[in-house]
Amino acid sequence: MSLSETLLLAFSTYGLPALFIFAALAAVGLPLPVTLLLIVVGSFVDQGDLDLLTVVPVISLAAVLGDQLGYAIGRWSGPRVVALVTNRLGGDKRMAQAAATVARWGGLSVFLTRWLLTPLGPALNLTCGVTRFSYLTFLAWDIAGETLWVTLYIMLGKFFSDRVEAISATMGDITWVVIGVAGAIFFGWRLWQSAHQPAVPSTTTPTG
Repeated sequence: MSLSETLLLAFSTYGLPALFIFAALAAVGLPLPVTLLLIVVGSFVDQGDLDLLTVVPVISLAAVLGDQLGYAIGRWSGPRVVALVTNRLGGDKRMAQAAATVARWGGLSVFLTRWLLTPLGPALNLTCGVTRFSYLTFLAWDIAGETLWVTLYIMLGKFFSDRVEAISATMGDITWVVIGVAGAIFFGWRLWQSAHQPAVPSTTTPTG
């Protein structure tokens, strides 16, 4: 039985409490296919088995709590714990990517890594804690991003409940396509910005 099948079985057996735990663990950094579960939840909402106004805040809260744990580890734990968690989250390279993203985008980086650049989310949580990024700013963008993420995929499952299996099978491809398009737009904008920067006049003193 695959991991996705195991999680789906747990969800069908224990319901929303199981999904709450999965969402929190995924936010901490465990590679769980929670996006797939959100689509399935959407199909249950469409069939009237779950209430949309209940599941969205509950799952969003779980994800936010997981993110807060990552932030807290970075901010208040010792160097050895941070180093251990860093290795679990992809090593120094992933942390460097997260640090560069925070430096470039600030609070917006928290928002984007909740629903669009999700693979970078756990490392960015830790980075924000280590760098003592404003907690209230982190929390506000985190709540907004996680709520959007949960709502997007639940509504996707709700509106296409008769095609949930097909959508779930292609979720990995869809996610990477979205990331690829977003990356292409970003780098294109950076190239345009570089091309339109005014030339810096030379300060070399003529000789002779």
